[in-house]
Amino acid sequence: MQAIRTINRALSSALTLVGLVGAFVLLSVAPARAGDNVFVEVTPNSAQAGSRVNIKASCDNDNNNRQSSVHSDAFGHVMLKPDKGFLTGQVTIARDKPAGDYPVDLRCENGQTSSTTLTVLNMASPSKGPATGGGGMAGGRGTGSLLVLGGVALVATAIVLGMTGGRRRRGAGS
Repeated sequence: MQAIRTINRALSSALTLVGLVGAFVLLSVAPARAGDNVFVEVTPNSAQAGSRVNIKASCDNDNNNRQSSVHSDAFGHVMLKPDKGFLTGQVTIARDKPAGDYPVDLRCENGQTSSTTLTVLNMASPSKGPATGGGGMAGGRGTGSLLVLGGVALVATAIVLGMTGGRRRRGAGS
């Protein structure tokens, strides 16, 4: 009897713990709703100089239905427009912008601000592919067709040998 009570208490404690952890996880990953806070985000937050990025922001409840501005040395000033409860916009990073981290600052009409960081990459484009050799099938020597014919010949030989070997066994047993 005592063992059953101990097991029931342990199960009850484990289920309570699992429930609390589940509730915590659900609350911590709940999506941000429009107007819940002031924020600005850039997607992607690391981008090649000359590429286009998306900006999404919130200026709190009533201010998401009015334009607000974002500024960064990576792209200058941008006006964000209301879109489904958020403020959104797109901008192109200057092609000649040196690689580095650039603050992106949101200024709302009500005076609230928020900031994030945009990492600008400036990777050189390769002018040609790497020198990896010609490969076994490269060239005009016909090596590839010889390999295919050799493979077909091996398969045909295996089939013929399999069929003749099976006939001999049958004939030897009768």
